[in-house]
Amino acid sequence: MLSKSLGCSYLEADDFHSQANKEKMSKGIPLTDEDRIPWLETLRDAIRKKLESCETVIVTCSALQKKYREILRCADPEYKCGDYRNCKLKFVCLDAPMEVLASRIIVRSKNGKHFMPVSLLQSQLELLQIDKAEGIHMVDATVSLQYILDSIVALLSNNKLNSM
Repeated sequence: MLSKSLGCSYLEADDFHSQANKEKMSKGIPLTDEDRIPWLETLRDAIRKKLESCETVIVTCSALQKKYREILRCADPEYKCGDYRNCKLKFVCLDAPMEVLASRIIVRSKNGKHFMPVSLLQSQLELLQIDKAEGIHMVDATVSLQYILDSIVALLSNNKLNSM
């Protein structure tokens, strides 16, 4: 919805997982850094191509840890480690309680729209690191999709995502 609203490209990070990663997760086995890093590097390279073409791109990704987000930030060839303010990549965290996330995963799994079982949610949440210094904007994900969309568009239009 966001990419359509902004008239820009969209990348779903799950589409960049290897078949081995998808199979591992579908069996309820959490990914390790050794599994995640090649996935993140592939996604980083796809983002870099968009940036080099002067395209704006929206990416949905569970970049749970700062070190994962650093890999993605390196899609910006001008990025200097730790200089979040001047990086072209900006992050928004859709924040919701575990129960809400679990119910959404169950629905997606039943509809055949995702390979990750709800049993992996706890391991995902245990990895989550939000460092306030990164300027990650938190958006309530328990409200309507339209409200979430409007909130992110407002952050963009008020230049808050660009002035962390």
